[in-house]
Amino acid sequence: MWRGAGVPGFLGPGMNVHHLELFYYVAKHGGISAAVRKIPYGIQQPAVSGQVGKLEKDLGVRLFERSPFRLTAAGERLFDHVQPFFEGLAPLAAELQEAAGPELRIGGAEMVLRDHLPGVMRRLRTRFPKLKLSLRTLGFQAEAETWLRNGHADVVFAPVYAKAPAGLKQTRFASVPLMLQVPLKSPLKSAAELWARKKITEPLICLPASTGITRDFFATLQKRGVTWRNVIEVTSLDLVTRYVANGDGIGLNVLVNPKAKSREVRLLPLAGFAPVTMGALWRGEPSPLVQAAIDSVRAYAQATWPDWVCGE
Repeated sequence: MWRGAGVPGFLGPGMNVHHLELFYYVAKHGGISAAVRKIPYGIQQPAVSGQVGKLEKDLGVRLFERSPFRLTAAGERLFDHVQPFFEGLAPLAAELQEAAGPELRIGGAEMVLRDHLPGVMRRLRTRFPKLKLSLRTLGFQAEAETWLRNGHADVVFAPVYAKAPAGLKQTRFASVPLMLQVPLKSPLKSAAELWARKKITEPLICLPASTGITRDFFATLQKRGVTWRNVIEVTSLDLVTRYVANGDGIGLNVLVNPKAKSREVRLLPLAGFAPVTMGALWRGEPSPLVQAAIDSVRAYAQATWPDWVCGE
């Protein structure tokens, strides 16, 4: 039996499909460091180098010279064989999906999926009548990244930050202001009344400290010399509003609908606090369907938040 027979991922003697994929990127982009920037999932340069080296060892031939980069005759021959295969996968997937009806798996915060996506999706269905749509409620940023890397979501609409997570791509739509929510009967008229105390005793209802919204909020409080230690962490911005309405504390939230009038809470603007940038996250090159969804949400953001729109 040849080495690797019966092992998933092996195509032939010394041929591991994942090693071949990494070699394809290295050969196409002219080196390991350049390939790492183009591979559509998170992988470090040492891992690529080691696995391509393993491919060379298994085949018993040198595939390229490292410095300066140059394919050997064996490397050129192998690249000629694997290039059509890997470059044909995306078109093949698109053809298969089109035959079965396009499918779009979207992740996002509950309020985004509930209040902002329905109209966007209706317009998208006019372009893709056979569209199969799957919506998943997002807990935290790390969960969104895991969904995308594991192929469980095609695109996620959520807060984005200065730099895209490793192996993912992102775009920005709008910078939405932070705000405090207080119960209707609260005597507070402004956030400045809280900052004047320096030590705030009321519970703060917010997302976990690991999330960007809460982390940035507390960083600004620290700069102002304000202490807020009584914290109740919840898993969604909808729960923030619900707990505030129940009289359990003061909520940290985002002003996603400036025209909405709540019968349950009052809003206190947060001047001087960095806004939350809403955008989209995805992996690899976006399919036509994913790109259409991103473009549709961008158009919605421009129409809904004209004063808050930001560049990509």
